[in-house]
Formats: sequence, structure tokens, C-alpha cells
Amino acid sequence: MNKQVNAAAWLAEIEDELNNNILRFWMERTVDVDHGGFIGEMDHAGAIRPQAAKSLVLNARILWTFSAAHRVYPDAGYLRIADRAYSYLQDKFMDHEFGGLYWMVDYTGQPIQDKKQVYGQAFVIYALSEYHLASGRPEPVQQAIRLFELLEKHSYDSIHQGYIEALARDWQVTDDLTLSNKDLNEKKSMNTHLHVLEAYTNLYRVWQSETLAQKLKELIHVTLDHIVNAENAHFHLFFDEEWNVKSTHISYGHDIEGSWLLVEAAEVLEHDRALLERVKQTAIAMAEATLAEGVDQDGGLWNEADEQGLTDTNKDWWPQAEAMVGFYNACQLTGDKKFMAAAQDSWQFIRRFISDPVHGEWHWAVHQDGTPIKTEPKVSAWKCPYHNGRACLEMISRLDALI
Repeated sequence: MNKQVNAAAWLAEIEDELNNNILRFWMERTVDVDHGGFIGEMDHAGAIRPQAAKSLVLNARILWTFSAAHRVYPDAGYLRIADRAYSYLQDKFMDHEFGGLYWMVDYTGQPIQDKKQVYGQAFVIYALSEYHLASGRPEPVQQAIRLFELLEKHSYDSIHQGYIEALARDWQVTDDLTLSNKDLNEKKSMNTHLHVLEAYTNLYRVWQSETLAQKLKELIHVTLDHIVNAENAHFHLFFDEEWNVKSTHISYGHDIEGSWLLVEAAEVLEHDRALLERVKQTAIAMAEATLAEGVDQDGGLWNEADEQGLTDTNKDWWPQAEAMVGFYNACQLTGDKKFMAAAQDSWQFIRRFISDPVHGEWHWAVHQDGTPIKTEPKVSAWKCPYHNGRACLEMISRLDALI
């Protein structure tokens, strides 16, 4: 009975946060009424930069989030926001000459970075699949399939497996591979492969192609064989074409996020029980390592470390969201109460320090002492409602199963 009562209370808190803080913020404060779509940037205190560029990642993540939210709350008006995001992607980001979508447009919707970043294409596949489930429209699935075919044709490495980070607008080879100014300019990365995995998982839910199933299975194996460090259960972050490791950094947020996304990917394949069991053991090991090394006494997850120890003791918003889901997932896999406690601690840390009761939504990050970092934006190319929105939706689904 206590478990049910606690689950119900936790569920109510998360639903309130999702609907009355996160999604309300994006619905009421980020629509660009002057130029279409959504604003490109807002500072910590809510001041909009009206001429900020608009990123593919931001718009695809808005589409996914509001599509997913509509499926849970069909009467909340969320589909209207998803419709807007879908239309803007079609009108301004879609490359009708070469296929795929531009990486960045200016505030009026004109392309300013037209390369085909595979990370971005993957997020569109993820979002289109979800939008189909929300709207019932057939076109998004067909568009997602075409994007899948483009990635397999141009980005897939038929020699070493995996996917090249980026290509030029016409899908030819480019030297401009980097995802952001924080990333290495290498041929392959953990981050891109993680989100191709996520995208193919969601696409398989709406298009159960044997080709897609084989590609998803191969990608799971690539992740287990090349990206997860078997010695310490952390992700390697960057690689050359032949999977030689190019970085010793550890990203705790990606580790705990990847642990549950891997399980989700293996579960949709259904029939490969041996692969699912291997994935579950890897996910547990990753959650163990993250809990042992990456969690502060206040329940917050540090950002990064290397072989010598912590390198970034700030606590960004998105690792906290992923920690809550990842640790809860580990508890579901093992029954170990320490993971349940870690998930609850993550949520309490979010409520105390990350959720912004003054300006809405979540702070980008807090310092080691829990004070907000006010120089980072509330909305930007990377600050989107996807990590926190998805974490809430995941927890709502999982907690509801207990009640």
C-alpha cells in the first residue's frame, strides 16, 4: 500500500511539473508569432532574442515532445503545437532539392547552415514517427522512411559499420563534422549513434520493416561492441572511422540515458531474447557505474569526468532528467532499492534546484552548491523540452503501472 501511495504522490508531482511548468512554458512563451515556428533563443530571465537563429534540433524536439504529450493528454491542446512544429519543419528546414533537412535557419527561416548533420536527421525521424502516432497522418511515416533510406545510403559505413557524423548539403563528404563547439571533429561519435538508435527504435514502432529491424539490431551490437567501454561500463565519446577511441572523457548524463535507451531498443525487436539479456546486463552495469561515480550527496548528477576524476562539477538540467529515468529503469531490471532511491533523489534534486519557479521551465544548470547558472539560456538550439518532457512522460507511464 505504501508503494502505491508513494507512486501516486510522485506521479501527481511529475504530472504537475510536466503540464503546468514545462509544457505550459513552451506553449505560451516560445511561439514566434512574427516569423513563424518558435523563437530561437531566450535568456535565463525570459528575454527573447528575436533575431536568433533557429536550429533543427530545437524544432524536431518540440515536435516529438508535444506529439508524445498529446498521446497522453489528448485534450490539452498539445497537438496544435505539434502541428505548428511539423509545418515549420516542412516549410523552412526541408531540403526539397537534395532531401533531408538543413541544420540551421535564420530567424526568418532562410537556411544558414545547410549541411546534413546525421544527429539532426535522426531527431526528425524520431519526431515524425511520434507525430504519426499522435496525429494519425500517414505522410510523417513516409517522410521518416525516406530519411532512414538517405542515412543508410549516404551516412552508413559499409566497411566498419556505424554512421558518419555529417555530410554536405548534397550528401557528399564534408570536413565539417562537428556537432557543436564542444565536440571533436571526428568521423563518429557516441552521441550521434545513440540518437540514431533512439530514432530507429521509434520508427520501428510504426514501420516494422525487416531491413529496419536488421539495422537496429546491428546498431545495438555496434554500441555494445565499440561504444560501451567494457572495462568501466562508460561510453567512449569519439572515434575515427575504424572505431579507434579519440577521447577519454566520461559523460554521466549520456551513460545513464544510454542505459535505458538501449533496453528500449532491444525490447522493440521482441524476438532476440539473447540480445535483450545482454543489453539488460550492460544497462545495469552502466547504471551501477554512474551511481557509484557520478552522483553527488545532494542527489544531483555531475556533468563529466575523465580518468583522473571530475572535470565538470556543474549539474546541467538534462542529465538530472535522464538520471531519474535511468535509475528507475535499473530498479525495474534488478529490483535493487538503491536504484529506486537514486531515482527519487534525482527527482527531489530537480524540484529543489533545477525547476525554475520564477521564470518557468528548468534552469540550464546549477553550480556545485546548487545556485543557478544565469548566463545560460532558457531556450536555445540545444535547450529544448525534450529531455525533461520525455523524462516526465516516461515516469508517468512507469509509475502509473504501479498504481
